[in-house]
Amino acid sequence: MGTREWLTANNGEVVPASVVSEITDAGGGPAAGAWWVGESGADGNFLSDAAIDWIEEAANGEH
Repeated sequence: MGTREWLTANNGEVVPASVVSEITDAGGGPAAGAWWVGESGADGNFLSDAAIDWIEEAANGEH
């Protein structure tokens, strides 16, 4: 499963390091204030609400 498919199938879940790496490689480093960076904690890293909404819209063909 590719990153795009993983993001669509697992939208809102903990983001594995391999997916964060793919996003970073595409030019979206997880710097402070990056629009796609959400909460992080003991379970791992999450996407922001804006990123989750964007992925949902893209998955529904709204982009």
